[in-house]
Amino acid sequence: MVFSSLLFIFRFLPIILLLYFIVPRGWRNAVLFFGSLIFYAWGEPVYVVLMLFSTAVDFTHGWFIRRSLDAGKKRRAKLTLISAVVINLTLLGVFKYTDFLIGLLNQAFGLAIPLPGLPLPIGISFYTFQTMSYSIDVYRGDAHVQKNIIDFGAYVTMFPQLIAGPIVRYQTVAKELNERRESASLFADGIALFMAGLGKKVLLANNIGLLWDAVAAMPAGQLAAATAWLGALAYGFQIYFDFSGYSDMARGLGLMLGFHFPLNFDYPYISRSVTEFWRRWHISLGTWFREYVYIPLGGNRKGLAVQLRNILIVWTLTGIWHGASLNFLVWGLYFGVLLAAEKLFLLSWLERMPRAVGWLYTTFVWLVGWVIFASVDGAGGPEYFASLFGAGNAIDNTTLYLLRNYGGMLILCILGSTPLAKKLFLRARKAVGGADGQGLAWQFAFSAASALLFLVCTAYLVDATYNPFLYFRF
Repeated sequence: MVFSSLLFIFRFLPIILLLYFIVPRGWRNAVLFFGSLIFYAWGEPVYVVLMLFSTAVDFTHGWFIRRSLDAGKKRRAKLTLISAVVINLTLLGVFKYTDFLIGLLNQAFGLAIPLPGLPLPIGISFYTFQTMSYSIDVYRGDAHVQKNIIDFGAYVTMFPQLIAGPIVRYQTVAKELNERRESASLFADGIALFMAGLGKKVLLANNIGLLWDAVAAMPAGQLAAATAWLGALAYGFQIYFDFSGYSDMARGLGLMLGFHFPLNFDYPYISRSVTEFWRRWHISLGTWFREYVYIPLGGNRKGLAVQLRNILIVWTLTGIWHGASLNFLVWGLYFGVLLAAEKLFLLSWLERMPRAVGWLYTTFVWLVGWVIFASVDGAGGPEYFASLFGAGNAIDNTTLYLLRNYGGMLILCILGSTPLAKKLFLRARKAVGGADGQGLAWQFAFSAASALLFLVCTAYLVDATYNPFLYFRF
């Protein structure tokens, strides 16, 4: 995939930004729409048609829903909404789960049905949820119907967050689609956020990912326990800095274009419960499931038993949303059961304990969770878990070798996953830039630091041959 490389994004950005700002304001959504289509088509030339189809489906369904509601025909509006949801979920199901389901049938009944082997359209899990949110919001009256398909297409295909989120609900940016105001200060804030995300991805995620790659390449059943835990920690940091880095880059680009995309990560690794962790991790996905699945099912309004049922349903769906593999289903159920346990008794117990107890418990939970999650690549599974919990040596020379080579990077990742860096940045901005943080000295220092970070990241990218974002696969 060509645009799995950040270097392609760098080549694309100057062109699209230049066109965006030189055309009249009324044409900017068209630049976003067609520019984003070119961006997507460069890597997915066939499946751009699928995305256009999904765009057309929800645009027309939204129009029919609004027209039916205005005519007082709520039943027809509801049927139209059901039609939109079924079409979107069918598209997602066919391309994402067909091989998986056929494989299960073959195993269960001894069949030999050939697998279609359909390539997964990149970003389909994200833009399908976005387009569905539009039809649902129009039906609920939470968003006005969009009458211009170019404007709607710009929302669906918007290249900054098209491929891996954050999932932007239509109502979040509905006003900005037509009334946004770009500014130099907003553009500067966007650059700062983009550069922070770039640094997370290139300097932290890619480098700590080398530790995970090294551990995953070893025979899982022969790992010392400490080595297995190092691998789990490395994967947890890799996926966090990779995904949150992409989200920051997307939000930064959004600010440059005048859009305010929602925060997607809020330092989840400082959490002291699983409940808190999932309020801080992939916030846009959690919000989507809460608004469009959990609450419509009754949320917590119909008693504890129904609430626990709803939690398990949402987390089953959350698991399989990530991929057509049994490990994702197990991963979703794992967190669903823990969240249900916290609702029943565990959370109230944790609140009475010292803060460190809650943090250690939550850290243990997400470390084990990431091993389950990573099993899709064959790096987890029973043998890895056996090593994780002491089937072999506690520690060996391999562990010490990995610590010597990656200890500094682990420390950087630990510090980078806390609010410390942000606090230091804000403190330096105030000290150098004055009360408003906009002084000339700060602007010069920040520009120089950003240029240096960009050069370092570019050097890393040029030296590497492959820099995919992990969540592109979902």
